[in-house]
Amino acid sequence: MSRHVSGLVRRTDNFLSSHIKPGQRLLVAFSGGLDSRVLLQLLAEARSSHSFVLEAMHVHHGLSPNADAWAEFCADECRRLDVPFHCERVDVDTQSGLGIEASARQARYAALLSRQADHVVLAHHQDDQAETLLLQLLRGAGAKGLAGMATLDRGRCLLRPLMDASRAELEAFARQAGLNWIEDESNLDTAYDRNFCRHQVFPLIEQRFPAAKSTFARSATHIAEALGLLDELAVLDAAAVVVAGRLNVATLGKLSDTRARNLLRWWLAAYGLPMPGQPRLQEMLQQLLHAGDKAMVKVQAHEATYVRRYQGWACLSLEWPIPEPGSLSWQGESELLLPNNGHLFFERKTGAGLALARIQGRGFNIRYRSGGERFKPDAKRPTRTLKQLSQEASLAPWLRERLPLLYLEEELVLVPGLGVASHWKAQAGEEGVLAEWQPLTLSRLAGFE
Repeated sequence: MSRHVSGLVRRTDNFLSSHIKPGQRLLVAFSGGLDSRVLLQLLAEARSSHSFVLEAMHVHHGLSPNADAWAEFCADECRRLDVPFHCERVDVDTQSGLGIEASARQARYAALLSRQADHVVLAHHQDDQAETLLLQLLRGAGAKGLAGMATLDRGRCLLRPLMDASRAELEAFARQAGLNWIEDESNLDTAYDRNFCRHQVFPLIEQRFPAAKSTFARSATHIAEALGLLDELAVLDAAAVVVAGRLNVATLGKLSDTRARNLLRWWLAAYGLPMPGQPRLQEMLQQLLHAGDKAMVKVQAHEATYVRRYQGWACLSLEWPIPEPGSLSWQGESELLLPNNGHLFFERKTGAGLALARIQGRGFNIRYRSGGERFKPDAKRPTRTLKQLSQEASLAPWLRERLPLLYLEEELVLVPGLGVASHWKAQAGEEGVLAEWQPLTLSRLAGFE
């Protein structure tokens, strides 16, 4: 066995010892190309000594006339190695505006991550990392982009065991082991940015700097370490600024602009949002810190997600357009889905809420505010507008617009969070129903709530 081949086997074995536990299920992303074919071979040979379960998935994009033949090749190779094989067909959205490369990658990851596995194992290597760094530099990326691909991505359970191996090492291993692999003709098309860098830019750079790919990859590692320190700093700052997932604007303003932007990046990433560019991030910070107390701060973070400021706090709101409720009504369910607006939950309780006996089998009609609605939840106080009642309840303005209102015919009888019309309330001994509205929210990191 050659020095390069034995070294690759040894480093893979060390990687698995550090990251894999006995009994875990590994899903290898198997395109059939050189890189993934070598990875599949290494994992197949290591599974008995490390006691893990190995499966493979080929993602069929349908973009090449050879796609069916590639899927058959992958199935045959897995059969020969006694590795359970899955072929997942995906539709690549070529009109998404992301470009074919990015759209195909998005579809591929969605397919891989939908499969039950402890880790998805990818065949990215040192050359890929170098190309990624160069592309990110050309795009003006920040530290997160320049850090490249992580060897271990805990958030998505991704592993990349070959990140310190060059493509030349992988090819040497494949040839000595007598492996077959497929060549994707699109890998030669320099219309794609990555292929242009691979076939045109790096060969020129390597004429003057032969070790360019390894040094680029090393730089990505250094940047990743620096990014880790920035995240640690953000965690320290968050202890004083972030409460229940919201930012205390006054405390945020005590940080330097650099630390405040760093905390904003960390906060957005914690909600799983893509990182905005520097101009958008600076706009968020400026509006949060310098808008007047009564100003309606609304800065788009991503799609229907907005950064909002209210009563000295910054929060994220998810605001998809609400369709007209139409015939949406309540007929006694414990839970009701509101399209693009969360859920309504209903609880029956004696002596509280809306008196069910007085409804006489009629269901609520659910509507949204049109303006000027008046409501009287307290018999001892005068009828007031919903705006006044919402302000007293400290309901954020953007939530007031989305607040579901429950009507019996043309009478407003129940407003979640604000109460029941006074003359419709259940008395002692009467069965009533309470309603709670839970608006759409973003998934949050543990510890935010």
